[in-house]
Amino acid sequence: MNYSYVIIDDDQESILKTKAIADGFSELSFIGSVQNAADGLNLILEKKPEIIFLEIDPVHVGSNLSLSFIDTLHKYLTILPKIIVTTQEKNLAFDSFKYEVKDYLLKPVTQSDIIKLLLRLNKSKREEEIGIVERAKHTDNFPFSWEQKMPNELHPLRLCIKSYGDHRYIDAKDICFLQADNNSTDIHLNNGEMITAFKTLKYFEAVLSYPFIRIHKSYIVNRNYISRIHNGNSVCYIKNTNSRLPFSKLYKGNVDRVISDFANGNYLEI
Repeated sequence: MNYSYVIIDDDQESILKTKAIADGFSELSFIGSVQNAADGLNLILEKKPEIIFLEIDPVHVGSNLSLSFIDTLHKYLTILPKIIVTTQEKNLAFDSFKYEVKDYLLKPVTQSDIIKLLLRLNKSKREEEIGIVERAKHTDNFPFSWEQKMPNELHPLRLCIKSYGDHRYIDAKDICFLQADNNSTDIHLNNGEMITAFKTLKYFEAVLSYPFIRIHKSYIVNRNYISRIHNGNSVCYIKNTNSRLPFSKLYKGNVDRVISDFANGNYLEI
């Protein structure tokens, strides 16, 4: 899941620090920053971001940044973006949550803060989607069957690899990882077989969603087949194989989210 975001903060150095952390996450797309409330309102109405990182205790009083900025947004927007307060003051948290902000992060924002934020946002979005379908199912105007509305739940993705009249069918759940090979992609299966598809890795990144994640310019991995992650060597190990996939700094945030996601499950660390 991807989110566009803006930063509204009167401290330029703070903006750069927050953006530097957020840039490590491929799910976050930066679309602008400003240093006062008036410009912030214009930026939000123009760009329509999904997330706002908002300072509410500014250094410069003239920037007019405070929780009242949220009231201003309500005058123009029916549905507000997800507002993430970023500040150095702990004592403003209670008032912030009365304004129904999505999160409250103390500066400087850390990589761990963003990992947890994305996990919460993704969880919330999935719950909203399921809730919409459940409510629709109980109305007379529900236009689709359950199978049509939630195909990924009842009908797991199947890929058809076509080559010169040959149609090869692969269940996505059987794919361990995908490896770029110029303008084609090698698909490695859990039975040890490798199949070449004449599509780029970027194409597969666009069409494959969870549990597939990009970890390197040359690799997409099914996180369900990761057996070991070695941060020191920047390598992921694949279950029941000798494969070791490198992960790059650009996609390190994705690997960190896998580690965090594993830890949030039925998990024992020894």
